[in-house]
Amino acid sequence: MRHAVGYRNRTRSLLRKGVRERGRSPVSRLLREYAVGERVTVKIDPSCVKGMPHRRYHGRTGVVLGKRGRAYVLKMFMGGYEKTIIARPEHISPLEGA
Repeated sequence: MRHAVGYRNRTRSLLRKGVRERGRSPVSRLLREYAVGERVTVKIDPSCVKGMPHRRYHGRTGVVLGKRGRAYVLKMFMGGYEKTIIARPEHISPLEGA
C-alpha cells in the first residue's frame, strides 16, 4: 500500500507538542512584530495550520524580507540556493543569542 504524500506526511514526531505545551499558544507570539532584516528561527506550531511553512524548514534560520498580509516573507539558504518562504508569526521566533 502506498504511503501518504500530503503536506504534513511523516511529521508525527516533528509536529507534536509536549505534554505541558498542549493547547493554545500564547497571544504574545501572534502580536510580536518583526523588522525587515531581523533574523528569525522557524519553529512550526502544530496547533495552527494556517500559514505553516513546509516541515523541511523547521529549525532553520532566515532573514525577514517584508510583510505580506499577516504573514512574513523570509529569505533563507538551503542546499546552496536562496529560498523565499511565507510564514505567519506563530511559526517564527526571534533568533536567540543574536
